[in-house]
Amino acid sequence: MNTLFSSTIGPEFVRIAGEQYLLGQRLLRVLVFVLLGASLAAARDIALVSNKTNSVSAVTLPDLVRLCKAQAGHWPDGKPVTFVMRSPSAPEMKTVLEKVYGMSERELDSLIVVSNHGRPVHPAIVIVASDEELVNKVASTPGAIGVVDVYSINSSVSVMKIAGKLPLEPGYLLHGN
Repeated sequence: MNTLFSSTIGPEFVRIAGEQYLLGQRLLRVLVFVLLGASLAAARDIALVSNKTNSVSAVTLPDLVRLCKAQAGHWPDGKPVTFVMRSPSAPEMKTVLEKVYGMSERELDSLIVVSNHGRPVHPAIVIVASDEELVNKVASTPGAIGVVDVYSINSSVSVMKIAGKLPLEPGYLLHGN
């Protein structure tokens, strides 16, 4: 029976089928790798950073919510608070929208407009296009804080604790998963 099978199909057919099977397996592995990489990229760890001159180095969750929603106008030392963030529609802002704001993109867009009304010189909430721009804006604006990917942090800003935790510590609020 094995002889009949081999002679009917032929060794060339078996070789081609085997090559196609291996190619399919390789493509499947590449697809899985790409999908895993994309999901890991979307699950970023976000850090709260501040201007180096800021005297506050830690905030509670309720304080963070007030700062992000422009409900706190000044720091204890009198400097005006400016919250710097990426666009609410940016994928990296998903964690912040859910865990800090508790609102949709549209609601946050409205909050930004209302919070900045009448504050053209020193807006309460500033939107930037990139993490690099965010770090530079926080570093150059006294009283500024912002949320940024942990891998974009440099020595020009200070990392703030949220509820007693730093980024990458277990239980940190802005952990991306």
